[in-house]
Amino acid sequence: MRGLAVASPLPPAAAAARRWPRASFSGRETSTQCWKYDLSQDRSLGGSLRIGQSQGSLLRHHSTNLLRPAAAAISVEQDDINTYLPKGDMWSVHKFGGTCMGTPQRIQSVADIVLGDSSERKLVIVSAMSKVTDMMYNLVHKAQSRDDSYMIALEEVFEKHMAAAKDLLDGEDLASFLSQLHSDVSSLRAMLSAIYIAGHATESFSDFVVGHGELWSAQMLSYAIKKSGAPCSWMDTREVLVVKPSGPNQVDPDYLESENRLQKWFSRQPAEIIVATGFIASTAENIPTTLKRDGSDFSAAIIGSLVRARQVTIWTDVDGVFSADPRKVSEAVILSTLSYQEAWEMSYFGANVLHPRTIIPVMKDNIPIVIRNMFNISAPGTMICRQPANDNGDLDACVKSFATIDNLALVNVEGTGMAGVPEKEVAAVSAALHVRFREALAVGRLSKVEVINGCSILAAVGLRMASTPGVSAILFDALAKANINVRAIAQGCSEYNITVVLKQEDCVRALRAAHSRFFLSKTTLAVGIIGPGLIGGTLLNQLKDQAAVLKENMNIDLRVIGITGSSTMLLSDTGIDLTQWKELLRKEAEPADLANFVRHMSDNHVFPNKVLVDCTADTSVASHYYDWLKKGIHVITPNKKANSGPLDQYLKLRTLQRASYTHYFYEATVGAGLPIISTLRGLLETGDKILHIEGIFSGTLSYIFNNFEGTRTFSDVVAEAKEAGYTEPDPRDDLSGTDVARKVIILARESGLTLELSDIPVKSLVPEALASCSSADEFMQKLPSFDEDWAKQRSEAEAAGEVLRYVGVVDAVNQKGQVELRRYKRDHPFAQLSGSDNIIAFTTSRYKEQPLIVRGPGAGAEVTAGGVFCDILRLASSLGAPS
Repeated sequence: MRGLAVASPLPPAAAAARRWPRASFSGRETSTQCWKYDLSQDRSLGGSLRIGQSQGSLLRHHSTNLLRPAAAAISVEQDDINTYLPKGDMWSVHKFGGTCMGTPQRIQSVADIVLGDSSERKLVIVSAMSKVTDMMYNLVHKAQSRDDSYMIALEEVFEKHMAAAKDLLDGEDLASFLSQLHSDVSSLRAMLSAIYIAGHATESFSDFVVGHGELWSAQMLSYAIKKSGAPCSWMDTREVLVVKPSGPNQVDPDYLESENRLQKWFSRQPAEIIVATGFIASTAENIPTTLKRDGSDFSAAIIGSLVRARQVTIWTDVDGVFSADPRKVSEAVILSTLSYQEAWEMSYFGANVLHPRTIIPVMKDNIPIVIRNMFNISAPGTMICRQPANDNGDLDACVKSFATIDNLALVNVEGTGMAGVPEKEVAAVSAALHVRFREALAVGRLSKVEVINGCSILAAVGLRMASTPGVSAILFDALAKANINVRAIAQGCSEYNITVVLKQEDCVRALRAAHSRFFLSKTTLAVGIIGPGLIGGTLLNQLKDQAAVLKENMNIDLRVIGITGSSTMLLSDTGIDLTQWKELLRKEAEPADLANFVRHMSDNHVFPNKVLVDCTADTSVASHYYDWLKKGIHVITPNKKANSGPLDQYLKLRTLQRASYTHYFYEATVGAGLPIISTLRGLLETGDKILHIEGIFSGTLSYIFNNFEGTRTFSDVVAEAKEAGYTEPDPRDDLSGTDVARKVIILARESGLTLELSDIPVKSLVPEALASCSSADEFMQKLPSFDEDWAKQRSEAEAAGEVLRYVGVVDAVNQKGQVELRRYKRDHPFAQLSGSDNIIAFTTSRYKEQPLIVRGPGAGAEVTAGGVFCDILRLASSLGAPS
């Protein structure tokens, strides 16, 4: 006996198989087709192989070579065409992947979706149940590895489908499917036994085995649809789709032959609903094959093209195509539309959209592809179609998505150019280039061939980039402001993408920075608050009240991801709920650790732009500003210690800040919420020359001297100010004048003077005898003994028509500064203050006769926190938010 005959309702392709069609299988009607496996044509066999039909037992004679089947053949029945295949918008094509077909309940849900489609005709393409394709490949691997457990693995495949069928079907439908399943598994057992003996499986053998997953899922779905009474047929696409190899692991469809075969198939089974197998096809010689991995999407696109469908819907487990990998960018959004070219480019750069070959069949016929979520059918999904016309020219809408490729190396041939290659290939590329340019390197025409490892590609994709200026500028500005260095840049002539090469360690941060700029707010800013005391706590409450307004009206998205005090800290990767920050800090906080707090900010890859806001008056905290800026973290503070500290450290800090894209804002260090620093900078940057700055810089001392009038004693006014919260816990900290001196040195340095704090003479208001008091209470008890001296100074000033005011002065002409108590005429602006107001007068080359005056509240948590808040918004504006 030189052959093998197996009775089977399905065409199990194998070596040199010949088919004699007797009847077709459609729905409940099961008939038998006879397949003969003729092994006599295989010259690699030294003898014959006899396989018992019923048990698949194998009797091996004197075969000496591996089993290497000759070409398998499936002859298609040449019936006359009795029914014309309609084409056009009456057809809708649906494709359901393995996840969608993963359980009996999901298969029933698929049936419900198909039945809910109001299209006149429906073609449904299905994958194997989830994980079944891998199980089938594993069967082949085990068999050719001569691993006896392949029989157990086959039984697991059988049990999985039998259990699914029993949950999904009943009656005659269940009996028909199980009969078919038993027959198929029997055939597979025989095939795998042959592979086991040979220790080898040809591609056609492997494709034949693996394709059974789709056959079984298609049959189960067709039965599930027929249960509702709707007419339905199922299609083995190996009888219809014809493909030809076009490269390694790649095939191209033969549209003309496939269309002819589809017409013949439809003439025999003209159902309104057709469930077809994805993934599998046949060659022109009728050898079973597959469309390779992800081939079911390709099947749907090809069949959609053959029937000129209105739409092809790819059902999956996500709501559509994301603007970036959501595993890397938590803020990624679902795109409503994509052009064919955009989807193509995204796929090329590694985005999980569709394989580029899936797009080709539908693109040529202008058939839209819609990506939808079977588990969230209310989501509209993403439509891939011809690009609609651009009417508004919105820059942000030009870039549709971002994708990245990691593990690359950059090869730099100096003098000729650069190329990106996978790291695993870099040694071979480098060696080849050295050989190719050996002579040029030897004589010095080329200096070197350099390999830069650890690179990634970031690609921005968008069809309208071709006609919209400024897109590249926005992209590179976003990367620069996130402190990302770009190693190489490329843009094709089609301008569908802009590609940059950067360090792999920067890739995720770069992706988030670029995505944030184009897809989220103009600025998404991660904020860390240090010191949630009076000022910090007030700032947090202001952020809570204003965050939603900023996001809606100014497109600024502020996320507080960390709050730390001196003993506890609260951390979050995506943002703390500010409506309950106090409660969270009390209940969920961990021990405070400034280094860990900063590390949390620095290592956060959710948000590309980060700012630390120091609301303390701590010198040790201020000493870290330089390091934070160097890490690419912006710094905002009302803390005066850094800018009034040692001159060399201040200059080092400002030099770094000016040389980088990292910002350092400190408006609230002078005048709380008043625009003192910004006014001074504006004067200097526009070319004005500072001559003299004089002002009442202390809200506490302003309050004291504004109320020290009439018969009131100095000690009573100080006590009142302390009770009202204007002074520090120890009023000597205010009366010493040191705080005013720090503000003077800050303004002096901003004006270009290189002064140390010790260069500023300060007239302290603390009586020398009380400086050594051991406590604030002792100081307050002894202060009344000096009221007579203060009353005398006030009387002398009043007699001259003047008032007492404590001021700081910057004398830019003479390069000096001072802090002292002065007298001013009652008509002077400094004499017109009330409450805790500050006032600063700028005398400049432009404002020489009439000084430029800034006046307003200069103390209090609300105004100081407001000044810090303004700096946060100033930072957002500098990062791209509308101003």
